[in-house]
Amino acid sequence: MKVLKFGGTSVGSAQRMKDVAKLIVGEKNLIVLSAMSGTTNSLVEISDYLYKKNPDGANEIINKLSQKYFGHIEELYATEEYKAKARELVTFHFDHIRSFTKDLFTLFEEKVVLAQGELISTGMMNLYLKELGVNSVLLPALDFMRTDKNAEPDPVYIKEKLTRLLEENAEADLYITQGYICRNAYGEIDNLQRGGSDYTASLIGAAIKAEEIQIWTDIDGMHNNDPRFVKGTSPVRHLHFEEAAELAYFGAKILHPTCILPAKINNIPVRLLNTMQPDAPGTLISNATEKGKIKAVAAKDNITAIKIKSGRMLLATGFLRKVFETFENYQTPIDMVTTSEVGVSVTIDNRKHLDEIVNDLKKYGTVSVDEDMVIVCVVGDLEWENVGFEDSIVHAMKDVAVRMISYGGSNYNVSLLVKASDKQRALQALSDHLFNNK
Repeated sequence: MKVLKFGGTSVGSAQRMKDVAKLIVGEKNLIVLSAMSGTTNSLVEISDYLYKKNPDGANEIINKLSQKYFGHIEELYATEEYKAKARELVTFHFDHIRSFTKDLFTLFEEKVVLAQGELISTGMMNLYLKELGVNSVLLPALDFMRTDKNAEPDPVYIKEKLTRLLEENAEADLYITQGYICRNAYGEIDNLQRGGSDYTASLIGAAIKAEEIQIWTDIDGMHNNDPRFVKGTSPVRHLHFEEAAELAYFGAKILHPTCILPAKINNIPVRLLNTMQPDAPGTLISNATEKGKIKAVAAKDNITAIKIKSGRMLLATGFLRKVFETFENYQTPIDMVTTSEVGVSVTIDNRKHLDEIVNDLKKYGTVSVDEDMVIVCVVGDLEWENVGFEDSIVHAMKDVAVRMISYGGSNYNVSLLVKASDKQRALQALSDHLFNNK
């Protein structure tokens, strides 16, 4: 059995839902659906009005969104019987959302409101499949997807409950479930946050030992550079899990770095596919490595570099510990680190406590800050024994000022820190030199 996940744009209209149905009918797989595109943003806006005790504002958005869904119903279903069933489904969920305009609104109620998008999209798809004569079964994610007291997924619970549901519905031709939503350790409706529906698909794949996990979006897999800034990019046909995680962390928005971890641990391949071009091969992510090959480049914006220089650092035990503890005290993660005999430079992407961090670091040395920086990440099989790749990367950047270089923390990544104003030039230069042979 395979797990197929379709994002919001893939089910963003009645026609898109019909297209997805054509893709999923015919094999006994488990389908994970996001909310229809735009829905979650509207639900967040509704919640914002309710937090502000403005029920009229909330009801206006609710009415506008519900009418949009009634329009989708008219286009999606062919028979009056299923149009009526779908209207009943949508009305039920929007009445539930409206019920929160009358009472106290807290974070708990917000999570219930946000869950309605996935509940509606999966309900509508299940009805459409039944209208087509498909024996599909809706497996409510709230019945098997759960997090523990640390807000981390509970794999034992997920496997036990999901396995039971599949056994109880063994006669089904197809299974449908919601991405993103879950229950927490106390049984309350919650969500997976990081990676959302992709994370759901990966957790389900691990639980049922799936043959493959497919992530369907509106992009033909991961590209070897950012097509928004670089000319002549092309899809990467194969990535190692570590390579995909590096690219996702450093700016490739198609995939969240956390969400494929369950697949990696359980050695389940993940395939990124395009609903607009279903015949395209996409990108396959697995534990296999293509030796000696640079795969892709990505960039992470809004980076701040901090240098701590101190003559006392030379042979001083505990200096780095004090520096890193400063960032830990302010719950600020570090991206890059480079050191010398008299100083250390680090980068952060969260400036919330920058002033306090700099003030504390001044106890240990002279502190300087460079803002508006970008981390450019080159990803591939970059084992240190592979001679020559460092020269290729550095040579590509010969006309771009580089503030920091980090290599050795991973066998799959070389990171370079440049000014934001040089980002596009750096990305294009790397593409031209590494991939386009110009």
